[in-house]
Amino acid sequence: MTPKQAIRILMLSPCYWLLNLSARKQLVREYCASYEVVWQQLAMDRKKDR
Repeated sequence: MTPKQAIRILMLSPCYWLLNLSARKQLVREYCASYEVVWQQLAMDRKKDR
């Protein structure tokens, strides 16, 4: 997931707008990192199912 995609999703939350810019940047980084972990786990699970 790109930061731009993450921002589009996070902007839907009212809490996002309460954060200052540095906190928003950190949230976007953490969101992207957690997405990558989940995506990798799904890919590994799909390989096991084959």
